[in-house]
Amino acid sequence: MRQSGFKTSTKKKLMTSTAVLGLGAIVAAAGVPPLLEQARADAVRVEAPAALPSFADVVEAVSPAVVSVRVKSNLRPVANRGGFGVPGMDNLPDDHPMKKFFKEFRGNPFGDDQEQFSQRDEDEKNDRWSKRARPIAQGSGFFISEDGLLVTNNHVVDKGTEFEVVLDDGTELDAELIGKDARTDLAVLKVSGDRDFPYVEFARDDKTRIGDWVVAVGNPFGLGGTVTAGIVSGRGRDIGAGPYDDFIQVDAAVNHGNSGGPTFNLRGEVIGVNTAIFSPSGGNVGIAFAIPAALANEVVTDLIDDGNVERGWLGVQIQPVSADIAESLGLAEAKGALITEPQKDSPAERAGLKSGDVVTAVNGEVVESPQDLARRIASEDPGEKTDITVWRQGGSKTIAVEIGELQETAAAAADDETPGKSSMGDELEEFGLTVQPAEEGEGLMITSVDPDSPAAERGMRQGDTIVAVNNAKVGSVEDIAKAVEEAGEQGRKAVLFQLRNENNSRFVALPVAHG
Repeated sequence: MRQSGFKTSTKKKLMTSTAVLGLGAIVAAAGVPPLLEQARADAVRVEAPAALPSFADVVEAVSPAVVSVRVKSNLRPVANRGGFGVPGMDNLPDDHPMKKFFKEFRGNPFGDDQEQFSQRDEDEKNDRWSKRARPIAQGSGFFISEDGLLVTNNHVVDKGTEFEVVLDDGTELDAELIGKDARTDLAVLKVSGDRDFPYVEFARDDKTRIGDWVVAVGNPFGLGGTVTAGIVSGRGRDIGAGPYDDFIQVDAAVNHGNSGGPTFNLRGEVIGVNTAIFSPSGGNVGIAFAIPAALANEVVTDLIDDGNVERGWLGVQIQPVSADIAESLGLAEAKGALITEPQKDSPAERAGLKSGDVVTAVNGEVVESPQDLARRIASEDPGEKTDITVWRQGGSKTIAVEIGELQETAAAAADDETPGKSSMGDELEEFGLTVQPAEEGEGLMITSVDPDSPAAERGMRQGDTIVAVNNAKVGSVEDIAKAVEEAGEQGRKAVLFQLRNENNSRFVALPVAHG
């Protein structure tokens, strides 16, 4: 039966094949139906297929200038006192059974003399460590001169005491640290050799556009000479790395070890120095950030000159200008940098800049944001007179400021939590606040905030002190009511509160209702 079934099946297949061949012959004899012929004539087609770019010429030209950077350090390991060589043992209480066990069987069977010997042995071990540098980091870099100057990231070399550069052909050379700058994460090294080194240049213009092709070359995961390609995904990115954030975002694959390496345009010019990635997983997800060529070139030039970067200093606390704040101040656009407080004895204070001023321009060039102001002031030479244009009390004013020099001191971070105070006080029902005279005798301290109020939505907290409303100092609820009334007469939809806590000063715009 199986055999019969097989013959029957074969016969059916042959008949079907014959029928298909017969149909094909009929179609061939009759020609293609007119409808199909019309469809072919109207079909969308590309006459000349798009030629995808090849990066081979760029890569061949620039690769010899890109290097791997190896960093070593003499940093000693953390001493393991009382841990008996067991990780984590120091964290256990002295009476813990495991600690007692290791003390009895692995610790100090020879008494106090052995403890002294163990300490002496540890010190000798650390001394030996200090005489032999150990690898602590690796990254990428690129030559910018034929005499061996090269650029990399500060975070690659920061803790290093010895530096080694591996060239494209595998040659290993010792390098010297010329200078580094933590604020922009840039550093300059120099190698010596009896030859001229191939080098690349920073792009001299700022014409890089979103969508432009880019090529990244570097040393990801220690795999030197790795090339990836992508496009520019964004410009002017602020990733919270510092006051001078102005990163180029690219989607070329950048991973650990690419730090300090170059991103090229198709002309072989360096448009950025790879410095950071966004990576929830620890690997490439197509979001990388590079320091723009213009900023990198400026900083690198200073580092080569004397190993340091001189930056201008204005001496103000600043915050963004929101739409509400712009409305409360009568500004046409939500641009600029709002001065919350000039620092004591700073160039800003000496020149007469005040809390509530909005910096709108520096030397006639528009200031878009606090980051923009920080970058512009940093680029000014200390000691130079600079024209600062501010918006004050409904009008524009230009003030000449002698720029100071920024010192390497970090400002204290704002404290997000303020200790609670008494909830008693006068009520500002319109804003959902209760207040009482501040203990310092200046302003009104907020004693409670309605969690459903506009004040709470904008971050006002119990313990904040209201020192001014619409740039007029206040000491009572009547003062606030007067400021609100004046805002209404001017047709304003919001009023500007200046707040102060233990660490900083800031402004908050609250909407007002006009009857």
